[in-house]
Amino acid sequence: MENLKSYLESGILEQYVLGDLSIEERLEVEKNALKYPEIKAELIEIESALLSYAMSNAIEPAEALRNKVLNSLEKDEADVRPIYAASPKPGQFYKYAFAASLALLFISVVLLINLNNKLNDSYTEIAVLQTGNQRFSNQVNYIDEELRDTRNALHFYQNQAAYKLVTLKGSAKAPEASMLVAFNPKEEEVMIDLSSLKMPSNDKEHQYQLWAMVDGKPVDLGVFDSEGDSTGMKKMKSVKNAQAFAVTLELRGGSANPTMDQMMAIGSI
Repeated sequence: MENLKSYLESGILEQYVLGDLSIEERLEVEKNALKYPEIKAELIEIESALLSYAMSNAIEPAEALRNKVLNSLEKDEADVRPIYAASPKPGQFYKYAFAASLALLFISVVLLINLNNKLNDSYTEIAVLQTGNQRFSNQVNYIDEELRDTRNALHFYQNQAAYKLVTLKGSAKAPEASMLVAFNPKEEEVMIDLSSLKMPSNDKEHQYQLWAMVDGKPVDLGVFDSEGDSTGMKKMKSVKNAQAFAVTLELRGGSANPTMDQMMAIGSI
């Protein structure tokens, strides 16, 4: 061969080992390997290097999977023809490389399943934390509301002279109902006494709504619930020139206008 060095550096030997050549090209390489010891030695070195790389990066597969793959490859081993007795069989490299690829695929699937399980566990933990935080937030809001009602009561008792006390008595709809409204005309402030509140319990879909009668027109003062354990004074919306107060039962959140057939209590100043 006139230029053996160029032939060795052309990359055709690597293509042979990887199985990328046509039948004619493979036969040409095998013929040259038998004729030139340098080509034979280079082929051995390339196969050894690739085999070492595959083995160093392989992950040991499960025993059943490994045996199945190797047994399948051994059936086709007769079709792999060595080009020279001293070199490793070309099929030997592919055998380990294919087994390593399957092992890597198997490990990847296992890792993905484990990762998915960990993500699901994380989502569950986050949901539990969110539920706990919501419960804690609700408790804080309840305590804050209780403190606010207590402060309102303290303010009322310290300034009783500034308030007009109006007792609302039950209507035909709720004859046993009664409640006390404290009205400060100067500050336009309205509070209801929760400790003396006697109203039928309302459900989750309804709330009581307080109204002020101003020049014959109802004015919304806000909503409240009937809770037996409530204490303190609950501050309602501001109003001036009120002549009377009334309570109706409305859908939760209140109504723009009072539902007259749901009148629960009323009282004049």
